[in-house]
Amino acid sequence: MNISDHIKKVFFMVIGVISLVLGVIGLLLPVMPTVPFLLLASYCFIRSSEKFYNWLIHHPVLGKYIKSYMEERSITKMTKVYGVASVWFSLGITIYVVPWLVLKISLGIVGIALSIYILSLKTTQKLH
Repeated sequence: MNISDHIKKVFFMVIGVISLVLGVIGLLLPVMPTVPFLLLASYCFIRSSEKFYNWLIHHPVLGKYIKSYMEERSITKMTKVYGVASVWFSLGITIYVVPWLVLKISLGIVGIALSIYILSLKTTQKLH
């Protein structure tokens, strides 16, 4: 393994751990989403550590969120509500603070696209 491959693995591992921590915080705080952070963690771990990836997808609590999304493209109703609310909360603050109209419009378009995507996912009553 050359140095650039090692740097990539470390980068993905760090982002994966940060995402995992944020996802776990999302389980505890109703204003933080869980699934997007866990999906990002799994994406990063599959590129950095097979051990961490397997641990995450087979975890009795966290793995359910990932499997439900990966296998059925479905999330719970509360995940949809928190996801859309978090998108608009964070984008709303940013749109308010940013002085450039073009950026405000662009962020609004991104928010609409993310909301449509989240709402288009199937709704599951419980995680599998």
